[in-house]
Amino acid sequence: MSTSACERLLAAYVAAKQRPTRVIVLMGGADFFSNGLDLNRIEAADSPPDESWRNINAMDDLCRDILTTDSHLTVSALRGNTGAGGAFLALAADRVWARRGVILNPHYKNMGNLYGSEYWSYLLPRRVGVERAARIMRNRLPLGAADAVETGFLDEAFGDDLTGFEREIVTRAEALAAAKDFAAQLEAKRQRRAADEAAKPLDAYRAEELKHMQRNFYGFDPSYHVARHHFVRKTPHSWTPRHLAVHRELGWVVPVDTGQVSG
Repeated sequence: MSTSACERLLAAYVAAKQRPTRVIVLMGGADFFSNGLDLNRIEAADSPPDESWRNINAMDDLCRDILTTDSHLTVSALRGNTGAGGAFLALAADRVWARRGVILNPHYKNMGNLYGSEYWSYLLPRRVGVERAARIMRNRLPLGAADAVETGFLDEAFGDDLTGFEREIVTRAEALAAAKDFAAQLEAKRQRRAADEAAKPLDAYRAEELKHMQRNFYGFDPSYHVARHHFVRKTPHSWTPRHLAVHRELGWVVPVDTGQVSG
């Protein structure tokens, strides 16, 4: 999602909030919900660091507006796969639903040790807990929809095809809007957000994340720029990434299965 795409989506979202509705559903594309920053646009920019900075701030602006919506209940409905900042954009909504076949890659570090933003340091631990959040970010592995539900990243996964999933989204969103306790749900949401804000403001999360991102974009380590260049040009890895090649770690030994094999 380029800077301009984020700005257009934010404008559309703000307009949607003005309508006399109760629920807003963010569906993304049929193939991909969102994959975060538009690395191709950034690579082609006159100043990739500057465009990276503009893009991440536009993403953060969008996430914040969704996060702070107190007039509607919001739903992210993942018809297609999502990764990096797009996965955390989805978490900005109150409910996160996905089609059963969807794959999520909720991490950033494969892109040259990129730290990431989109308020992930608030959203992910809130969903899955601090320890599991650290493990997800460290391991950098894909999550299937069923696993994502089990971890708490997703609320529900349903629908075996796009048509069935979209039909079920409409049914569930209408039920959510018509719920007798809708006003109570909305008030509970407002109170949770106020309590979280009092504990640590969203601005503080954003400032901490962007401090790291500024270093990624403008610092002495060019890893992000090198990784982005190779990603855009589809350059294959020359070796298996370390987080996958655990056998290269010092002290690693072949696991021994001591169980008996019955014949």
